[in-house]
Amino acid sequence: MYPVEMKTITAATAVGVNHVGAYMQIAKAFDTLYGWLSTHGHVGAVRRSIGLYLDDPTAVPEANLRSKACVILNEDIDISAPLERVEIAGGAYAVLRHTGPYADMKPAYQWLYGVWLVQSGLEAADAPVFEEYLNSPRDTAPSDLVTDIYLPLRAERPSLVTD
Repeated sequence: MYPVEMKTITAATAVGVNHVGAYMQIAKAFDTLYGWLSTHGHVGAVRRSIGLYLDDPTAVPEANLRSKACVILNEDIDISAPLERVEIAGGAYAVLRHTGPYADMKPAYQWLYGVWLVQSGLEAADAPVFEEYLNSPRDTAPSDLVTDIYLPLRAERPSLVTD
């Protein structure tokens, strides 16, 4: 069991870098993103660090998985390649807090989708799941990393159709 909290968030615009391949390799895209921000003097404007995961890893081959390494900034900036603007959907989310190495998150996802979501009676929305990284692997031991997994939920339960 993992702690899950229901949250409603407002839509947000982030800047990000695309990544294709194993989700565990998204750190390369974050390195590119933070390198660009550092070079252009914007690292201090980072408010939130987010990984946006666009594909179901049980349905898409690992080499084809799409994700985006993103940050939400405190200020609007001019960006250039390889950065792009990325919209984070607002709405209802189930938020699971995971503490520990990123490599150990698979059971948390399996529980969130396979147990919690099924038992909740709610449905996942047609929007990507995202992770918010509350501390950094650059200065935090793997066992102390804290990640919030945001599972988007449908705003309303579907109505039952009767004859």
